[in-house]
Amino acid sequence: MSECTHDCGSCGESCAQRDPKSFLKAPNPGSFVKKVIAVVSGKGGVGKSLVTGMSAVSTRRNGHSVAVLDADITGPSVPKMFGLTYRDLQANQSGLMPAETVTGVKVMSMNLLMQKEDDPVIWRSPVITGTLEQFWTEVAWGNVDYMFIDMPPGTGDIPLTVFQSLPIDGIIIVTTPQELVGMIVKKAVGMAKMMNIPILGLVENMSYVKCPHCGEEIRVFGESRLEGIAEAEGLQILGRIPMDPAFAAACDAGKIEYFEGDYLSALRAALPELE
Repeated sequence: MSECTHDCGSCGESCAQRDPKSFLKAPNPGSFVKKVIAVVSGKGGVGKSLVTGMSAVSTRRNGHSVAVLDADITGPSVPKMFGLTYRDLQANQSGLMPAETVTGVKVMSMNLLMQKEDDPVIWRSPVITGTLEQFWTEVAWGNVDYMFIDMPPGTGDIPLTVFQSLPIDGIIIVTTPQELVGMIVKKAVGMAKMMNIPILGLVENMSYVKCPHCGEEIRVFGESRLEGIAEAEGLQILGRIPMDPAFAAACDAGKIEYFEGDYLSALRAALPELE
């Protein structure tokens, strides 16, 4: 480490004397985003994109202007569940415009920049983080009350870039009933605390499947440990999402906004208040 010049604007070091806000990237001049919420977990495959999409739909139904930034550059799935393609992107004098869903949710994702949604993105980390920052600095988001960020798995480079570059107001942590995932969630909790980012609560995905004949809730992955994790970490439970074939079919068909259920009814009270 070289001698400190006290010029944080030209320094990439993360030292004790540095103001964390000095890492923040300025948004596009055409962006007016009030609150930014990241949806995270310590591992993949737990349903972060599903929870992000449902959070956006639920918040939009409550009358707020909503956006989704898909930060999972190499595994984007948000456009699919909203029925969006590259044809939905536009640009004006302010820059690239996000795509808009049928209910007005604004979306930006790597898959919206690709004509073939199943083409792989084989990039190294610096290119991925640069693209992610461009989604914030070069996309003209317009007026947005709540932006939800669909985070990639883990606690590495990309989540760190999001936490340092964007003004995150809170995070939602996604888990599943397995004990292994519970352990991984604690890593996400630890990272949030180290970064001084408020945790809004926990969402458990794949909690159960309901028998279509008798209505019994079958715990496919065993009994939930959500209460224990929430109590140990002092967090609230925002919802439990079952393995619902109708919900899955709606997402696969690009019609998540048409699904009438709302498994995140507690989210509205947990969101930070608008100023």
